[in-house]
Amino acid sequence: MLSVGLMMLTLLMLFTLLTPLLVPIDPLGISAVDKLLPPSLDHLLGTDELGRDQLSRLVVGSGISLRIAVAATALTAIFGIGLGMVSGQYPAIDIVVSQISDSLLIFPGVVLAIMILAALGPSELNVIIAVFVLYVPRVIRTVRAAVIEYRDADFVQAARSLGASDLRVLVLHIFPRAIGPTMVQLSLGFSSAILVEAGLSFLGLGAPPPAPTWGGMISGAREYIRTAPWLMIAPGAIITYAVLSLNLIGDGLRDMLDPRSRAAGQ
Repeated sequence: MLSVGLMMLTLLMLFTLLTPLLVPIDPLGISAVDKLLPPSLDHLLGTDELGRDQLSRLVVGSGISLRIAVAATALTAIFGIGLGMVSGQYPAIDIVVSQISDSLLIFPGVVLAIMILAALGPSELNVIIAVFVLYVPRVIRTVRAAVIEYRDADFVQAARSLGASDLRVLVLHIFPRAIGPTMVQLSLGFSSAILVEAGLSFLGLGAPPPAPTWGGMISGAREYIRTAPWLMIAPGAIITYAVLSLNLIGDGLRDMLDPRSRAAGQ
């Protein structure tokens, strides 16, 4: 599964990087003459209600979605792993961090993201912040659970008896045992970030126009679902493709890094 997911993700990235070189059409170019054209050699995925090339807009939307997902996942990894290790190691800090994490997990995901963007306003940066706030508690809890599980283990006590500091114990002895579930959580968070970004853009809370986003393209195509179905099919298909590839990567990482998953499969 991991190899299939990586291959699919690589193809998506190549599509994002190489298509503008092969099909150099302005994604923001408006043409009243070419509006709502079906797929053809001139416009491989047709045009929208303003005559804009769908393929070019889809490529730009790929860049926006991947950029938001990568940035949000990177922030989630940095803060989630750091806070999770500190929270699991020090009970006094754990009380504060756990209370905040549990409070964020109470809210339904999309509702929390909408609340954040309603307060901050729609923009690409604010979508990154919303996705980060949405998923960092899950990584904190994953890492924290591993630290609590291993902090009193014999190998940890042996390292401490040799003078190892808390930081050394956490980084070199405990975290390597938590890397499997953490990577799985991050990969699934990556795919969820794409879905959340698409959902927010569909509601008009993502990157503001004229920036083309996958969710925004689907939202704009609702009026033309009968007369121009290609406007909705293409962005919907690429969202499905991206999420499927990342879920396959997450399942593959779980099977590869989690000993319990490997044992269950034998």
